Amino acid sequence: MDALANRLRLLRALGPAGLPVNAALVVVMLVERLGPAVMAAGVGLVVGGLGEAIGSGSLSAAVAPLCVFGGAVLATQAAEALLEPLKFIAAVRIDGPHRERVARTAASSGRVEVLERPETQRLIREAMADRSHGYDCTPSDGAVGQLRWAAGMVGAAAACAVLAQYAWWFVPMALIPAALHRVLRTRDDFALAARWRAASKDEQHADVWREATTSQGEGKDIRVFGLADWSVTRMQGHIRAANAPLWSYIDRMLRRSGVHLMLVIVGLLPMYVMVASGAPGRADPAALAAAVFAAGWSLFLVLGPDSEMYNIIGAGRVLRAHDELRDALGESEPSSATARAAESSDRPAGGDRPAPPRVCFADVSFRYPGDDQDVLDGLNLEIEPGEFLAVVGINGAGKSTLIKLLTGLYEPTSGVIRADGHPLSQTPATDWRRRLSVVFQDFVKYPLSAEDNVALGHGHTPRDRGEVERAAHEAGFEAVIERLPDGWDTPLSRTRSGGVDLSGGQWQQTVLARALYAMRRGARLLVLDEPTAHLDVRTESDVFERLAKSRGDSGLVLISHRLSTVRQADRIVFLDGGRITESGTHDELMAKGGAYADMFRIQAARFRRGYDDRIEEGDVL
Repeated sequence: MDALANRLRLLRALGPAGLPVNAALVVVMLVERLGPAVMAAGVGLVVGGLGEAIGSGSLSAAVAPLCVFGGAVLATQAAEALLEPLKFIAAVRIDGPHRERVARTAASSGRVEVLERPETQRLIREAMADRSHGYDCTPSDGAVGQLRWAAGMVGAAAACAVLAQYAWWFVPMALIPAALHRVLRTRDDFALAARWRAASKDEQHADVWREATTSQGEGKDIRVFGLADWSVTRMQGHIRAANAPLWSYIDRMLRRSGVHLMLVIVGLLPMYVMVASGAPGRADPAALAAAVFAAGWSLFLVLGPDSEMYNIIGAGRVLRAHDELRDALGESEPSSATARAAESSDRPAGGDRPAPPRVCFADVSFRYPGDDQDVLDGLNLEIEPGEFLAVVGINGAGKSTLIKLLTGLYEPTSGVIRADGHPLSQTPATDWRRRLSVVFQDFVKYPLSAEDNVALGHGHTPRDRGEVERAAHEAGFEAVIERLPDGWDTPLSRTRSGGVDLSGGQWQQTVLARALYAMRRGARLLVLDEPTAHLDVRTESDVFERLAKSRGDSGLVLISHRLSTVRQADRIVFLDGGRITESGTHDELMAKGGAYADMFRIQAARFRRGYDDRIEEGDVL
């Protein structure tokens, strides 16, 4: 039943290719597969006609058989020439939408913790079936392989019909060994596909080094530390280890090729000997021998070694990987209509803006998968609507983890997070995130234009160039734009034609403008995780002064290692040991003389000595 369901699903996968392409594929494959049988019959007719022509002294008897044979040859050659272009068109129309569905499935996951699992990454890799990663089967390969397999069965029936015209017992004599030959090949295909799947799973380790050797980011280390040979050796080691069982099985298949040769001999040799000895008793032994020889070989040809069954098995594996991916993510694939509805619902009607949310962490604990210690331990925290809240603490205290929980990228191990009284776990992730604008510490540098990099803050709605420019002004990014060679149209990557790289501080201004653009488009809670770590103190002060003026009544949650930055916050909380240990204004916490006060005095002393704790990167502009 599973095999039948797999075949039906692959037939349905042909839909995106379109009726004209599918109809052309069916016709071309039937011509290709029927060609050997027709040519076999034609050979018999040609030989018989030539014998008659020689006896009568006139070639007219051979003209019609020659036309039949020649037409079959030309039709078969034309079909073979057309088959590859048609397969390419089908592949483009089937595999492209399939990979889009896989990407939508992966992107639809509300939490990144699921994506971090090695098994999820393997399923994504397998479901994508990207040939650049060594995948040899895609859904289109299996779908087209289904048609070719069916056409092959028609071709086999035609070859049997030709044999039966001369002697009925020739059919089982040739068909049984040919069918057994096909069964053995199919068994090998199943075993080969299973070993290939295991190899592709283990090749994830090789992917790490494969990408590192060609990546711009890792390229500096690889060149400076001379790691090229070492990384390639590691990659090759993983590839050999992953593929050793696969290669071993292929080697065994090659050693067993003698069995397949014996089946061909058993199926054809007795029949050929009988024909040569005149056993069928036909009047024209030459025509009989020619037709039977050709038809017998064509039967083994259409039922012989081919990649179609392997492709059917491999394509089924790819489709199942997509099913398993959806199950692992625990979410259904969003339809295009749903996506459009979500986009339209995100646009404020008549300029109305939702109120800033009230967020409550109640006894929240969190532990990363595989760890044996909680990062957050019974944390309690309220974020008031429109409040400027600063979260500080030593490295590893759990500040960034708190942001990941606030944005719904992870779910608490225990406890509950509520927004306006409703648990986040029961709120659609997209609905909640439309109310947020976030700058992560490890933000993404997109190799797009400067305008695109800012507008991505609210990329699912129509772009507003005026709002983009205003967000850039508030983030202090407009000064950078003025120095770019093509202004807003300049790609922010040297890998793009006419592109440039930005310094760390300039990138932070870019990303801050991205977050502010989202706020101007409707987000009501701005979340900043070390947003100015690459900026000097004066630039940082200017940025936050602009931010304070532009945020209006929207809420702001700020994580910063610079305590001078958080002095203007409405409230400061100190995170230590996974819990809030201190809470109050700057003056209140300084008067308390606790951990916050000690940390502030240490930083102030370092600053007076001329220490600037920004993270430096070379400014290329």
